Amino acid sequence: MRKLTYAQAILEATDQCLAKDKSVYIMGLGVTDPKGVFGTTLGLEKKYGNRLMDMPVAENAMTGVAIGSCLMGMRPILTHQRVDFMILSLDQIINNAAKWHYMFGGKMKVPLVIRMLIGRGWGQGPQHSQSLQSLFAHIPGLKVVMPVTAYDAKGLLISAVEDDNPVIFIEHRWLYGISDYVPEKMYREPLHKAKITREGKDITIISSSYMVLEAMRASEMLREDDIDAEVIDLRTIRPLDEESIVKSVTKTGRLVVVDGVWRSCSIAAEVIALVAEKGHGIFKAKPQRITFPDVPTPTSPALAKYYYPRAVDIVNSIRPMFNLFRKLEEEGEMTTNVPLDIPDKTFTGPF
Repeated sequence: MRKLTYAQAILEATDQCLAKDKSVYIMGLGVTDPKGVFGTTLGLEKKYGNRLMDMPVAENAMTGVAIGSCLMGMRPILTHQRVDFMILSLDQIINNAAKWHYMFGGKMKVPLVIRMLIGRGWGQGPQHSQSLQSLFAHIPGLKVVMPVTAYDAKGLLISAVEDDNPVIFIEHRWLYGISDYVPEKMYREPLHKAKITREGKDITIISSSYMVLEAMRASEMLREDDIDAEVIDLRTIRPLDEESIVKSVTKTGRLVVVDGVWRSCSIAAEVIALVAEKGHGIFKAKPQRITFPDVPTPTSPALAKYYYPRAVDIVNSIRPMFNLFRKLEEEGEMTTNVPLDIPDKTFTGPF
């Protein structure tokens, strides 16, 4: 049972895609740097030469270059070390990459993967710690992937590179040091299928990316209340796995969606709307969404304490659904005293 970290799984998937298909290349700010985008591109320049290219700070122009190369038969992986940096390229992503296949009647394709990093901490604040996945999920023509495990990171990245559509591949930097079983061979995970990470019968907790870990922690805490929670990792937020979502909530009758993004127009809101539309009458309690508040990402640890939800917040939202109204915080039963803008001891860098 070979284990790799999340970062190593991304690196191995990229290496195998480059080796398998000469049309694959990487372009991005810092991909040839000594740290190799948090370790995910280390050593690739030495193996593949000019198929690994550093990028000038001209995001919109370089995204146009990548799209043009797609139209000529290439499969670029465009990498941004922060999701905030790629905002300048929204014109190319939304008006060209997402629409080209549609505008030309399915005869043209844009097999572009755009890797974007999200994640909080270290005082990076409003302009360097945003989570913008809902923005991309809103755009027809884009697929949006958010793996949480190293196994899924490798399998989903390979599928994304081989897909003929533009894929937004979002990585939370707190996940890079998390280890998991990862096969050495090339394998693929579907870009439309959620995964049940914990089976249960009393309530469904749906999440993606890093927040899946908080949901899993919450499910363990809920066992003390004899609440059996089912946890679903969406993995891909566009397209959503509607069948798995509705099937789970139909079984449990209760739903909490944990979404590491702003509350308004979030994926959490979309999931609840989906279940309400397709599973009318199945709720035993009002569905809940646990998200960031609708304010810019704070810089100070004092504000971060009230900004980022964690396992204890999930538990406190679920307890009233079962007529349990005592909050864990009131009893001093906090899961961690670590400031919420730095990882706790279960996380190991680099960041």
